[in-house]
Amino acid sequence: MTKPQRSPRKKGPSKGTGGLGRRALEGKGPTPKAEDRSWHPAGKRKASRERFEAASAKGRPAQPPRHRKPSSAKDDSEMVTGRNSVLEALRAKIPATSLILASRLEMDDRVKEILSIATKRGVPVLEVMRPELDRISGHDAVHQGVALKVPPYQYAHPVDLLEQVLDRHQTPLFVALDGITDPRNLGAIIRSAGAFGAQGVIVPQRRSVGVTASAWKTSAGAAARVPVAMASNLTATLKELKSQGCFVIGLDGDGDVSLHELELAAGPLVIVVGSEGKGLSRLVAETCDAIVSIPIGAATESLNAGIAASITLYEVAKLRGSR
Repeated sequence: MTKPQRSPRKKGPSKGTGGLGRRALEGKGPTPKAEDRSWHPAGKRKASRERFEAASAKGRPAQPPRHRKPSSAKDDSEMVTGRNSVLEALRAKIPATSLILASRLEMDDRVKEILSIATKRGVPVLEVMRPELDRISGHDAVHQGVALKVPPYQYAHPVDLLEQVLDRHQTPLFVALDGITDPRNLGAIIRSAGAFGAQGVIVPQRRSVGVTASAWKTSAGAAARVPVAMASNLTATLKELKSQGCFVIGLDGDGDVSLHELELAAGPLVIVVGSEGKGLSRLVAETCDAIVSIPIGAATESLNAGIAASITLYEVAKLRGSR
């Protein structure tokens, strides 16, 4: 049986759609950026960030963006947590960049006063969920739903500090700390420096306390008036100050010069205070022009660093006034 033969296909154009699918074939233009697409995660982060920044600028509570772009710069800000601590910090006028509250926070008298002070000072108030506040303040911190963000302290340079004092035609009087790690001692020394006419406090960069919120609070506001300088190397800085005409004295119980007989008090002076346990380090002691002792009773082995600095500053002020 023979197969039926197929008719040959016609070559040439076939019948088209008449342009019915032309719109479907047209392009939709360039693809928008991810952050310009509202449904995209990048777009949601951008919108959240814009709301957060707008609320911060107006000082209103706002939800911070859940996803933040990581920054290469290190944030050295300090967090003060707890209702009592935050209230005391605001009362002491410690600089603050933001007040962070947990959502649905129970309002007591302390929280009301915290909000009142922050509002008057123009500190932005942010409201976050408790898990976020736990993360910000540290899981070991007891924040009680309240945290205060304190910016890093801006230290001066010791030599610049000396030049500023000389430009004002004043006799330099500085206090340098050697190995002191308790911020309350630093705060007390700053307070005494402000009370007895010292123009600045010098702290070493390593193995020493810095100006923290605790130190600022202990200074009772003096940290806003008395500048603190940071020395990358305390021994080298003391030698530099000596080359500029300053006398350097160190406080030590075994000093060979009594504080009441100090003849260097009238000139440019740097008082070095060592730690309560170890005292002055060897290199710092060798750099001093004199080692001065404070006469104390036999029953007392040593003085607290803050008290020793306060007594010395008082005696120096008294000796300068009598000459």
